[in-house]
Amino acid sequence: MNKELMEHIKRLKEDKKALILAHYYVNDDIQEVADFVGDSYYLSKLAMERPEDIIIFCGVSFMGESAKILSPNKTIISPNVDAKCPMAYMISIDKIKEIREKYNDLAVVCYINSTSEVKANSDVCVTSSNAIKIIKNLKEKNIFFIPDNNLGKYLSTKIKNKNFIFHDGYCPIHKNVSKEQVIKLRDIHRDAKIVVHPECNYDVISIGDFVGSTSEIIDYVCKSSQKEFIVCTEEGILYELKNKNPEKNFYTVTPYQICNDMKKITLENLLRSLTNLDSQVLVDDGIKVRAEKALKNMHELAR
Repeated sequence: MNKELMEHIKRLKEDKKALILAHYYVNDDIQEVADFVGDSYYLSKLAMERPEDIIIFCGVSFMGESAKILSPNKTIISPNVDAKCPMAYMISIDKIKEIREKYNDLAVVCYINSTSEVKANSDVCVTSSNAIKIIKNLKEKNIFFIPDNNLGKYLSTKIKNKNFIFHDGYCPIHKNVSKEQVIKLRDIHRDAKIVVHPECNYDVISIGDFVGSTSEIIDYVCKSSQKEFIVCTEEGILYELKNKNPEKNFYTVTPYQICNDMKKITLENLLRSLTNLDSQVLVDDGIKVRAEKALKNMHELAR
């Protein structure tokens, strides 16, 4: 880590009275200089509730967009506008319209990993940590869950009284973790607990000792007396896991559990954006009004 550059960022952040938010999947040095590190839901709440008017959002583009929608009067900055979530672009507005025409008593539920335009055409947003609670609170019988097929199928096993319509979107990083790879690693580390993000394939989920969002996985590991864990999610989570549990050992399933888009946030472009206050996140006013409803519904139903 470049300690000199990190100290420069911390001083400049204080001078500008800016808030740095970082997702668990960004580089370790970014998590080190951030004021808060968390999952999508936690960070979207902070962006809305904190008093700072300048927020540097270290994550992929949909995160900054969500913060801007919920806090339109704040300056939301993305250090790298090219950092995008592939899954967020795997659903079209035409597909949403097609399903709305086909089903009555329907709620379009979009994972927060989606574009602002998709949110504007949905009824409510969810995250992996609050989806079960929110969907259970919906009055509609039919649930079109977008864009993640794996998360949707996992939720359908937990919510039996709803009819789920699935989409074929996915997270490339989680989808590439295979059951065979996990079992092979478990055979080496026989005492290790398997912790799984629900964006993984269901056959991986089915052998997990714990399934949950990034923040829920961290909480589970911290409370567990177990000393070894096989981690089935993006490797950025290891920074927080190791910091909070230095006496425990963690094993990723493959060397490829890396979201290259999250890693596009660097100390260099963080410093540039903080210095110049450029790369501001903007959302079309028409989309913003409609997307805000889906995001606010999420926060209301998750209470």
